[in-house]
Amino acid sequence: MRRRALLAASLSSFAVPAVIRPARAGAVPVVLELFTSQGCSSCPPADALLGRLVRRSGVIALAWHVDYWDGLGWRDPFASRAATERQRAYAARLGAEVYTPALVIGGRRMEVGSDAEAIEAAIATTPVPPVTLGLRRTVDGLVAEVGAAPTRVMATLAFYEPEHATRIGAGENGGRHLTEYRIVRTAQVAGIWDGTARRITLPSPPPGQGAVLLVQSDDLAVVGAADLPA
Repeated sequence: MRRRALLAASLSSFAVPAVIRPARAGAVPVVLELFTSQGCSSCPPADALLGRLVRRSGVIALAWHVDYWDGLGWRDPFASRAATERQRAYAARLGAEVYTPALVIGGRRMEVGSDAEAIEAAIATTPVPPVTLGLRRTVDGLVAEVGAAPTRVMATLAFYEPEHATRIGAGENGGRHLTEYRIVRTAQVAGIWDGTARRITLPSPPPGQGAVLLVQSDDLAVVGAADLPA
């Protein structure tokens, strides 16, 4: 894990280009999930890259802060065991290591989170999610309209903070001011079913937070996604 983090640090010194390429044709949804930590010195370039990528039309991004760096000098206030377990599930499915920064594209591929060239290639080749998905606010909460899928699916609802700046007091990033984006604050399973079309009633996010609904097949590939900004 830490050896891979050192590799990511070396990649981050040259992998982030000054110009981000345009969104793929039609700005169809692509889901980017960054696994990161404030305790990881190779993570800030990946956090910054995610902040640029999410400005594109059609990009749905989430930053999951893992907790396996918390015992190394700085406790990340956004870290959770759920984020670590989510990354472990992806790693097991994709035959990858558990490391930071790691970016999962569409639930189908994991790349070093600061390696912009590899991430661009993955975005360009990730299949378009086949399930139509709408997410809207109502007076009682959120309502999701999920189209039919060819297989069993699981829906996950994540509430996220769009942007946050933190002064790091210790650890590998001690003394730095970090700005991070799309930070997952809470997440819950919203349903598991056979893939038939359905409407789901969901809770509203707290004030100032946005919501992302991910629909995934059993192999964790993202087959539908919707983002409702704060």
